[in-house]
Parts: sequence; C-alpha cells; structure tokens
Amino acid sequence: MSTALVLREFVRNPLRMASVTPSSPALAATMTAPVPSSGEPIVVELGPGTGAFTAAVQQRLGSRGRHIAIDLNPHMARVLAERFPSVEVVTAAAVELPAVLADRGIPTADAVVSGLPWAAFSGRAGGRLIETIAATLHPTGAFTQFTYTWSRWAAPSRRQHDQLRAAYDEVILSRTIWRNLPPALTYVARRPHPRRS
Repeated sequence: MSTALVLREFVRNPLRMASVTPSSPALAATMTAPVPSSGEPIVVELGPGTGAFTAAVQQRLGSRGRHIAIDLNPHMARVLAERFPSVEVVTAAAVELPAVLADRGIPTADAVVSGLPWAAFSGRAGGRLIETIAATLHPTGAFTQFTYTWSRWAAPSRRQHDQLRAAYDEVILSRTIWRNLPPALTYVARRPHPRRS
C-alpha cells in the first residue's frame, strides 16, 4: 500500500517526492537516532510521506513529548493522520515551520527529521530552508536529512552540504545504509549557529 501510494504521488509530482519507494527501516532508524530518549521532546518531521520515519519517531518517543509532521501534499497528510492519530499532522510547506511552531506556542524543537526532496531546498524561500530549520532548533537539538549514495556528489547535494556546514557547528555523514533502496546516507547536524539578521 505505501509503495503504491508513494509511486502514485511521485508520478503526479516528481519534484515534490524524495523517492519512488518508501524509506527502509534501516534508514528510518538512522534518521531518528538523534530523537531524545528521555524527557518530553518536541520532534518535527518535514515531508513525512507515508510515514516510514514517522513510525520510527513514534517508537522512540513512546507516549512522551510532541510529534509534529508537516507535509505539503494534502492527500499524503490525510493518509498520515489516519495512520498515526497521535501525531499532529499539518498541511503546509516546510518553510512555514517557524509559524507552525509559533501557532502551537512552541519556541524551539529538539529534533527535526527531514524526508524532503532537493526541490524543497531550492528557489527563494527554499534556498534559506536549512537556516530556517536551524533557527527553530534548541541549541542542543539535531537536524537529520538523507541523501542517496549515487547522488551525493551531484550539485544539489554538494550545495546542501555546504549550507549545512554554514548553519551548524557539527555536520556528520553516516556510513552508507545498504539496506535501503537505493543505498542512502544521513547527515546529522548539531549546534545550530545563531540566525543572521
């Protein structure tokens, strides 16, 4: 069901989908590893799709904290909300993250997990999305984003890596996750720089 839904939405709008197949449990585990294992964390998920990362976040949280998932695709958001009733699903663009948090009285997030495609990080607003995410993170928070091994050296991926390094003190690239189709890597960015005015 998830694969068919992802494929259908990819055909409808390939630039807004990060992949034609759902992410594997192995990639989901790596992407969500920085979600705090104690306390009441605020976790934001960008571009959750059918919920591969959502399920992993929910497993790490148990009944703790808050989990907000933001998806631009209203159909995917509706499916996600039905699958995960305890997740606060919002239909919005990722660049609206500060407003989504402000509307809920949340000053910062403890973790941001991104399943967004490169297209989300382009254009006037998207070009500053990594900075926008960094500005919403708690100083001890973490941001995760995945890329595919075959595209890691492509211009959009190199640009994204440069933007991460400019916005965070620490950017770590995981080992290749071979149990994903296609094989993937995860960026983990920590210690966001103060936002420049």
